[in-house]
Amino acid sequence: MMTMIPILKTSLGELYQDDCLSVMASMPDEVVDLAFADPPFNLGKEYTSKIDDSRRDSEYVEWCKQWLDEMIRVLKPGGSLFLYNLPRWNLPLGAHIGEKLTFRHWITVDMKYSLPIAKRLYPAHYSLLYFIKGDKPAIFHPDRLPVPCCRHCGGELRDYGGYKDKMNPLGVSLTDVWTDIPPVRHAKYKKRAANALALKLMDRVVSMASDPGSLVLDPFGGSGTTFVAAELTGRRWIGSELECSDIVERFNALEGDREHLADIQANKNTLFTRDDLKRRQKYGKPLPKEYRIQSDLVPQCGCADSEQADLGL
Repeated sequence: MMTMIPILKTSLGELYQDDCLSVMASMPDEVVDLAFADPPFNLGKEYTSKIDDSRRDSEYVEWCKQWLDEMIRVLKPGGSLFLYNLPRWNLPLGAHIGEKLTFRHWITVDMKYSLPIAKRLYPAHYSLLYFIKGDKPAIFHPDRLPVPCCRHCGGELRDYGGYKDKMNPLGVSLTDVWTDIPPVRHAKYKKRAANALALKLMDRVVSMASDPGSLVLDPFGGSGTTFVAAELTGRRWIGSELECSDIVERFNALEGDREHLADIQANKNTLFTRDDLKRRQKYGKPLPKEYRIQSDLVPQCGCADSEQADLGL
């Protein structure tokens, strides 16, 4: 039973300004549906929390194992655990988690803003490990994605040949390589000086492994993206951070995140986005009639083009 006083409380969630080990130690066993962690990467960065981000490798790994064990303890049977980190750290940490949970996926999250490192391959992805407690997940409904299209003309970037009529109208199946997660650079979405998680990433994780009313845990709140995704989609949430001012400020002005999330959700679980269909229409590229898409997505061009007329389900 929690005895600490949260620094932020909503109708759905609680945020504690304290060490994550202390916060999780006060939680009962097996109460969390989804646990997500994006810890400091031990790269020597300076955080407003003054956390030591320059530990010896062995010390960093042992520290991570401590809070991972607590996350595993509070996770329900069938619950999901996601760990977001650099591949070098997720190798030993994934091995440790795998001794207690069931491995599901190593998800590659494309990283577009890293700088080349001399005498090494260009680092171009983060690792997102996905485990479950038990043999199968209690909740699993991954998003579907739109067909990748040219951002200029709307034409497909991949030829689906004779399979167009067999494609799910809700979109393409999600894979374990995510190339569509943008880095958070724009001041409109970047809520702190340090790196921030993309709302699109957390919406995808939260949507996949929880339902409205589920309890989501994030012990490293950062800029609060996990909590925002949970709050705006009706999930209960609990989390911690050593310095919470950025998160509190963000929750005091959620309208921008609300609009951003609405845009994200309007462009998933659909075979083609409205914008891509409009581009096709503009550049005279009618959609082949074999595709099945939701009728409300068909551009209203005011013409009697037979291919456009046949697009509805």
